[in-house]
Amino acid sequence: MADATEGEVVKGKSDISKAPSKETPQCIYLVPYPKVVFLYPSFITALVISVILTFTSGATVGPDDTVAVICSVVFLGVVAINMVVLAFDFPRGTSLTLFFFIAALALGLTVLFILKPNLLPAVGNWLKEVRPVANATFFYVISALFALLFALVLIVVRFDYWEVRPNELLHHHGILSDLKRFSAPNLRIDKEINDVFEYLLLRSGRLILHPSGERRAIILDNVPFISHKEEQLTRMLGALQVQMRQDDH
Repeated sequence: MADATEGEVVKGKSDISKAPSKETPQCIYLVPYPKVVFLYPSFITALVISVILTFTSGATVGPDDTVAVICSVVFLGVVAINMVVLAFDFPRGTSLTLFFFIAALALGLTVLFILKPNLLPAVGNWLKEVRPVANATFFYVISALFALLFALVLIVVRFDYWEVRPNELLHHHGILSDLKRFSAPNLRIDKEINDVFEYLLLRSGRLILHPSGERRAIILDNVPFISHKEEQLTRMLGALQVQMRQDDH
């Protein structure tokens, strides 16, 4: 009976000792991405349209092909919205909502006047003169170019990323994997979300790291899932501070 109780106590101790290792990460990777990754809505739109045109239009399309014209207008509208959002920051959700409302309204009215040119003859006649059109092959090529671009980005970021450990901050960079070390104890972290749209797309934002003994802060832009990364960093550094205090005692 005593042996069973002792075994239960030992088992309980082992479970407690393993719990912190599950809750506190021992290594956190921080990868800043270029802004081009936020163009993936345009990539998805081009891919979907290429599939639609494959089954609805032939290899040759013209201004009279209403489906091809509407698909082309939608693609150009999405690309224009994507470019505007990348070019300007939207720090507040209200400004982003207003922009999307105006853009969606303009795109919707354009499609409506293409389908019903007699609704407003002046606008309908003008749109008859401006009827952008492209076939499925064009959108397949655009999709392939986007896919190639994103693949290159994934390759490049593997040669430039940051690694946070309980005792040190490591910067991996260069083809030969050059390494620069910073002291992790007393590391301060700031999180900034300057663009609501970018946060909605990849939950990304800016991390500002302040290593002890360094004059300049380390700024990492476009870090995906930034809130989760910040939570992991806070948990790791909090556990490190507790451990250091225990060692002092």
